[in-house]
Amino acid sequence: MKFLEDLFTINSVSGDELTVSQFILNTIFQRCNHWKVTPNVFFGENFQDCILLKFGKPRTAVFAHMDTIGFMTRYDNQLITVGGPELVGGTYLVGQDSLGPIRCRLIVDEDMICHDFPRTIDRGTYLSFEQNLRIDDEFIQGAYLDNRLGVYNALEICEDLEDGWIVFTTYEEHGGGSMPFLLDFIMNESPVNQALVSDITWVTDGVVHGGGVAISIRDKFIPRRAYINKVLSLAKQSGIDYQLEVEDAGGSDGREIQFSRYPIDWCFIGAPEDNVHSPNEKVALFDLGCMVAMYRYLMAHL
Repeated sequence: MKFLEDLFTINSVSGDELTVSQFILNTIFQRCNHWKVTPNVFFGENFQDCILLKFGKPRTAVFAHMDTIGFMTRYDNQLITVGGPELVGGTYLVGQDSLGPIRCRLIVDEDMICHDFPRTIDRGTYLSFEQNLRIDDEFIQGAYLDNRLGVYNALEICEDLEDGWIVFTTYEEHGGGSMPFLLDFIMNESPVNQALVSDITWVTDGVVHGGGVAISIRDKFIPRRAYINKVLSLAKQSGIDYQLEVEDAGGSDGREIQFSRYPIDWCFIGAPEDNVHSPNEKVALFDLGCMVAMYRYLMAHL
């Protein structure tokens, strides 16, 4: 929980992932000597803010995006969204520019969105929801569970992973863009033909809190059914609680895998959340536990 609390305090709106990337990298170097297999770690300017971990002889890659939705300041007191944040007037936003820290409220107008900070904020400053993380016996609630929990899951499965890629990506919430060069690197370094997307999905009329991790048969995009069937067969064998998701909207790093030039199958697997893209996203701890357990099982058996 201490790691989660620290992770949730770091702002990383799409395009500004450096700080969270450094935090994840430091965590990797602190922990990796205690993992079952010490991975090769790839990072640096050639990878922008992305991080890749190669364990043994990979058969499957796990992708988890580090960025979040948020806002960017424009002219006067105007804001532009980054990704698709929920627009609720009066919500507190935080950030920092050349003159210091910023805390202001979101103003939602018919024609534009603005802030109420008493001075002009530097143009191009990132603002994000003020964090109010709450954890009890049943739920974790706050901003940016999407995709802080996906990152948490990816790091947790590193403990006993013997073979596989774990990849921390950028830009996912605002159209993607890092996946093409990451896939090129993976396919040159140690190719795979299957992937899992460690991300957080939605509570809907068919996917509920406490039902286990959600395995997505489709969202806006449709992965290859033969691979989905393979994943579902293993999920059933695992004995871990899961629920099936079928939607016609939404997307993830899986989209860029499917649109790439490589024949890599993919499946989105993640805990469902309520209050999507708001300061009060909510996930059941039981579903998060099922998510970690399912990834551990699948990475050992796929």
